[in-house]
Amino acid sequence: MNTTTEFGFDERINHAPSDYQMPKDFAEFFLPFHAEFTPRQQALAAKRREVLEKSHRGILPDFLRASEANEANWKIEIPKWCEDQRNQMTGPADDAELVVKMLNSGAPGVMIDLEDSMANVWENLQIGYKNSLSALRGELSYYDKKREREVLINESKTVLLIRVRGLHLNQANILPNELVSASVFDVANIAFRADAEKLKHPLTFYIPKSESAEEALFWRDLFQTIEDAKGWKRGFIKCFALVEAHPLAFRMEEFLFNLREHILGLNLGRWDYMASLIHFNLENPDWVLPDRNTIPSDVAFFQNLRELMVEICHKHGALAIGGMTALFPNRADQELNERALKVLEADKNNEASVGMDGAWTGHPDQNEIAVAQFPVPNQNFVRRENAVRNPDLRPIPEAVGKKTLEGTRAAIRIVIRYRHGVLSGKGASLLDGFMEDLATDRIYRLMITQRVLHRDAIKINDSFGSEIKHTPELITKLFDEELIKILDELPIDISETEREKYRQARIISEGMITKGQHDPI
Repeated sequence: MNTTTEFGFDERINHAPSDYQMPKDFAEFFLPFHAEFTPRQQALAAKRREVLEKSHRGILPDFLRASEANEANWKIEIPKWCEDQRNQMTGPADDAELVVKMLNSGAPGVMIDLEDSMANVWENLQIGYKNSLSALRGELSYYDKKREREVLINESKTVLLIRVRGLHLNQANILPNELVSASVFDVANIAFRADAEKLKHPLTFYIPKSESAEEALFWRDLFQTIEDAKGWKRGFIKCFALVEAHPLAFRMEEFLFNLREHILGLNLGRWDYMASLIHFNLENPDWVLPDRNTIPSDVAFFQNLRELMVEICHKHGALAIGGMTALFPNRADQELNERALKVLEADKNNEASVGMDGAWTGHPDQNEIAVAQFPVPNQNFVRRENAVRNPDLRPIPEAVGKKTLEGTRAAIRIVIRYRHGVLSGKGASLLDGFMEDLATDRIYRLMITQRVLHRDAIKINDSFGSEIKHTPELITKLFDEELIKILDELPIDISETEREKYRQARIISEGMITKGQHDPI
């Protein structure tokens, strides 16, 4: 299935089967969008690389000068069907049972995910398209084996949102010797088969991984071109956008302005944001972060961004949504369940206290607690007095958490086990009570990279207090040791095929670190 193009071959790109033939009616719809927007996507991706390279030379992102976007009094109108988004439950589009359970959970919003929580492979993508479209029509169901019955989607006011793949991703084998934008391919596939008359609210997407205000113009033009092709009125397509990349934190107001006919709000995708923050500050030893699970959720680089996001969104009438709490409840483990729900309550209460309008969760048991932390829908667009216009978004994380050898080992265990899940077709895996997806996997790989790169400038201790310098040789040794532990902990009757998959996951994970493959792919 290898494809050689002018962009080169990359096994991490989603490849359609070699015998794929685009249906004629869809080709007539899609190809004009590809011709117009894939070159723009490639150019924007190239600009991203330039911005990252400049950051590594010390020229870091900063706020833009005064403009109509950040000076004028313009507003975004939130329609009544989307006024209450106190919790947006999220999960992979290729899991029909989970999608139905989320839609029946009572959550004000449900994001069906074609991106990070779903393995980016062709078979999963096709199931994701099918489930997303069935959910839009209210027809998706699953068979409950325990109760021996078919479970359908209940009638509700839940807003259904579809997260498509971002501008950093390409789709291969759709056209001979040519890559297409994964974003354009996803939006076109959903819009082409969507019947506006059968939707309970306008078609609404979630935009991931944006990095500049200019990229908002790409999405605006794509949405409007599709609206014209479908005969939909201007502004029929709506969207939310995630702030997951460090450069976008300085461009939120301009991004909203450029998409103001379509966008409803911004969401702080904090795990991807943490990974991006590390990536853009990779050359700075002051930014070597402590063990991930010792970093508090209200750490200054998150809290300052939360407050700025609320101020910008509410200034212009848009919603500000908080991020995912990674610790998951488990009804079979009472102690873990209680701890997870307690952490959730504190986390969402913090988000609500700075004025955010809602949260993200991934488990139906989290919905009621999450919603309860937000006193009213959209918080009446509250704004803080004396809000700082351009706050410090890079406060050095001093006296935060711990840097330990055990933290490095834990990171290595997670990336091996997460990559095993990917090789098994899963984009997100519940590991040690935490829901780990591509974002957290990326955080761990970047943290390991930091510790190696700046081993002479930082101190990391073992459990006895002895300093352990993180050389490449040590990392290889730790990968070997943790793999042995993982294999020893597996059930005796597990197949050799599964054991080999863990070995492959170990090789891929360390290889991504040594090759500097830190992009969210």
